[in-house]
Amino acid sequence: MARKLSPNTIKKFKKRLEAEKEQLSSMLELHQQERENIRLSEASAERSPDPTSADGGSMAFELEKELTLDENTKHLLNQVEHALVLIKKKKYGNCENCGEPIPVARLEAIPYSTICKNCAELIES
Repeated sequence: MARKLSPNTIKKFKKRLEAEKEQLSSMLELHQQERENIRLSEASAERSPDPTSADGGSMAFELEKELTLDENTKHLLNQVEHALVLIKKKKYGNCENCGEPIPVARLEAIPYSTICKNCAELIES
């Protein structure tokens, strides 16, 4: 059975989560800027490939891949922000499903985890 987290442990995870939040936010901003630069450079008709051509299909695939990566990054960012809210509310480290403490080993692996392994397995099945 896991024990309640000490204030020092919570501070350590808060620092880690804040760094993760900054990194994810920066990634999203960088991707947005890159897409905007590409959009502006390819705006003229002579530079834009026909969407039915191989080049156009390649561009569409790359854009779809980038958008999927952004969605995954946004999802992770939301989880990190939620964990930070739980720290502020002094509820971090306890399973949101059963209320039991989440083992430190799980939080070390997934610091934004808000449910224990047993509840995660139940939810996934």
